[in-house]
Order: sequence, then C-alpha cells, then structure tokens
Amino acid sequence: MLDPHQLCDQLRSVLDRLTTRGFTLDVAYMESLEGRREAVQTRNEKLQAECNVRFKAIDPITAKSSDYALRMGHGERATDELAAGKVELDAIQAELTDFLLTIPNLPDGLVPVGRGQDDNVEVRRWGVPRQLDFEIKDSVFLGTLSGGLDLDAAYTLSGAHFSLLRGPIARLHRALAQFMIEMHTSLHGYEETYVPCIVQSSALQCTGLLPRLEEDLFRVMSNGTASGYLIPSGDVALVNLVAGKTLDAKQLPLKLLVNTPCFRNEAGRYGRDTRVTFRQYQVDEVALVNIVEPSASMSALEEMVACGERVLQGLELPYRIRVVCTGDLGFSALKSYDLDVWMPSMGRYRTVGSFSNAGDFLARRMLASCRTSATSQAKLVHTVSSSGMAVGILLKAILENHQEVDGRIRIPGVLKPMMGGVTV
Repeated sequence: MLDPHQLCDQLRSVLDRLTTRGFTLDVAYMESLEGRREAVQTRNEKLQAECNVRFKAIDPITAKSSDYALRMGHGERATDELAAGKVELDAIQAELTDFLLTIPNLPDGLVPVGRGQDDNVEVRRWGVPRQLDFEIKDSVFLGTLSGGLDLDAAYTLSGAHFSLLRGPIARLHRALAQFMIEMHTSLHGYEETYVPCIVQSSALQCTGLLPRLEEDLFRVMSNGTASGYLIPSGDVALVNLVAGKTLDAKQLPLKLLVNTPCFRNEAGRYGRDTRVTFRQYQVDEVALVNIVEPSASMSALEEMVACGERVLQGLELPYRIRVVCTGDLGFSALKSYDLDVWMPSMGRYRTVGSFSNAGDFLARRMLASCRTSATSQAKLVHTVSSSGMAVGILLKAILENHQEVDGRIRIPGVLKPMMGGVTV
C-alpha cells in the first residue's frame, strides 16, 4: 500500500500520479475516515487521562471512606467508556486500512502516460518473423494434428478453458519449463523452490490481489468452510516468504524461482472460444522474484527482463519489449515491461511474460524490511517480480514459429537434450 504519510503530506502529487493510471481517489471519504479516527483517538486519550487521575485519587482512600463507592463507580464508568472507544477506534482503523488497500501503486516518473495497452511503448525487438511460403497453421491445428493436444478430452474431464497434452507435445511442454529453470538457476543465480498451490487470504492481500480480485480467484472449500485459494501465479507464494521478516542486508538480493500450475477464474469472461486457448483456468508458469534493497530495484528490473529475453533468444522466437504505460500498469507496479512473442497465425505479438518493480508497495503491506546492522534503522525492501513466463504460450509460439509445411515442428537446439535428441 502507499505510505500514509505521503498521502497526507503530498496529496496533490499523489492525486496527479494516480490520475495518469485512470484511478480517482475518493479524497472526501478518506478525509472523513481520518477525521473520525482523530476525533475518537483524541477522546480516548482524554478518557485515559481521566481514568488515570480518578484511580490515582482513589488509592489513598480506604474502603471505610464514605465516598469510596462513588469514586469507584465514576472510575469504572470512565473505564467502560474507554474500552468502548478503543473498539470504535479499531473499527475505524480497519475501515481506513481497507480503503488504503484499494489504492494502486504510484507510477514511476519515467513511465509513459497512456490509457491502455495500445499506448505501451516499444523499447526494442529481436529476431525477424519467418516469411512462411505455405498456409500458416495455428497451434491448435498443429497440436491436434499430431494427437498431442486433445481439447475434447479436456472438456469432458473439466469443462471449457482447459487443455490436455499427450506424447511429444506434453514432453515439449515439460522441456520448456525445464529449460527455463536450468537457465535461471545456473546462469542467472535464482534459487529453485517448490511451493504449495493453496495459500491463505493474507498471502493474496500482501501481494495486492485481495480484496480487489476476489472474483478472479478459485477458492478452496473444506467441510463447507473456505480454507484458502488456489494460487493465480507463483510469485504470490515467493513474495510472501519474506512477510513479517526483517532481513539482514547481506541476504539480499534474494532471488527465487518456482514452476507451478496457476489458476485464474478470469478465463470465463471471454466466452467459450477455446480455439486460440490463451485464456485458460489452469496454466503453468515459471515465476521469478527478486527481493532487493531500495537502491537496487530498478537495475534488478532491467536484469530480470534480460533473463526473459535470453529464454526467447534460446528458443529462436522473435519478440519485442514494451514498457507498460500508466493506464496499463498492474495494481502493485510502479514500472513494468511486457515481453511479447511473435505469433504467426495471429500476425502479431502476444505477451508471454511481464516484469514489474513494485518498489516498497508490497513490503509495506506485508511488513518486510532489511537493515545493514543490528543497530541501524530497518527500511522496507523492494520487490521485483515476473508473474511468470507462460509455458503454454511458449509452447504455442514454438509450434507456430517452427512449423513446417507438412505440420512437423522443428525442435530448437536448446531443447533437444530434454527431448531425447529428436529434431522434429
């Protein structure tokens, strides 16, 4: 969440920056809550002082005194009023916190201003899309042709917006994840992890997904009671590994990686069209998280983008990098990049991964900090993350970009060892 002091001391600047995101802050409501909080807090402080005076005056009075009972009665009433005031203050503070949780991060000053994804600014491209001299087949046709993609079986098992892979296509899907894991751990210094696919609501609140995206999440029920949520991305679990902790600065940067299935309920909003199959309820992703000191977060973001680029270069897939404009930024991000891969059947680029710097926005929610020594003042860490390179979209990109006229798929050289040496 935003720094409450910044909201108070730099309100005009905050409003202007939020406006570039298309977000309107309800200042009247915020000030009303703050006014109520201050009034109740002031009243409670006066009651506390009154209680202290009353009971101090009672101390020297013995039980035989004629006004002992009267004085005790006045003191107890003041104590009851104070207890009620504390309950009221807690309720107002909870309401204020809930309101603050709905405010998105402030865009970095260098982020281009824009309304949506059409205003994202291209930074660079790599590779040249193949000029195919035969009819381009899409990934669904190519996967079905080989028998490796069975959407009918997936629908029978689970309904729309799921995929079932078999044989070489399933192996290629696994090889893609393995390739990314090996690259990021051996070359880029990330530590591989294995995390639960179910998290508590607090973990989603810490990463900015609750309360605003409740309808996009799959809730897990046990004996009729909600017991958690299926993770929408692996970075939810990774970021929360530092929640409530004060790290030694020597532990930073903390670079973590995870390969998980991810579950998102948003696919249903796009109807039953499974032809393109980009919108899925279940997808596999390789997510990256880097917990860093504040001064290192922007360089860490650029480094993480470069890691994603090396993946696509190794897979021989043309791509472009775009810096995300203010109106298209994710809720928690102050700066983001989209990594878009070329999709021949669509004749355009399609986002395969996003990389974001949240600054101290998430750390403030989850109380994660670091200090350089035992006596130094703790400061909030910064979180840089990729919600994940989508394995399924990479699979589709390979099927389409490396297709041959007869429907065979050429295997990129970096994947051959994980494919048993096969070339197609």
